[in-house]
Amino acid sequence: MNSRLIYGICGLALAFMPVAALAKDVKYKCADGSRLTASFTPPGDGFGTVDLVFSGSGDTYTLPQALSADGGRYADENTEFWTKGREAKLTRNGSSTTCQEE
Repeated sequence: MNSRLIYGICGLALAFMPVAALAKDVKYKCADGSRLTASFTPPGDGFGTVDLVFSGSGDTYTLPQALSADGGRYADENTEFWTKGREAKLTRNGSSTTCQEE
C-alpha cells in the first residue's frame, strides 16, 4: 500500500478522534508537599486546558492553555502551571513551588 495513503488515513483518523480520547493524566509531587493530578486536554477549536486536582483537599482548578515559548503553560489570573519535560512549576496566589512527575 502506498505510504502516503496510510499517512493520510492516519491523519484523518486523528482529526476525527474525540478530544477526550487524547486527554492525558499525569501525577506530580511538589516540593511544598502537595500532590496533584494534572489532566491535560489538547486543543479542540481553541487552546487546550489542564484540570489540576489536589490530593487530600480535592481542590480543583481548570486552567486554559497560555502562550509559551518553551514548555506547556496554563494560567488564569491567580494560578499558573508551567510544565517542561517531567518537571512543573506551580504558582498560586503569588506562592510558587516546583513539582516532579511521579
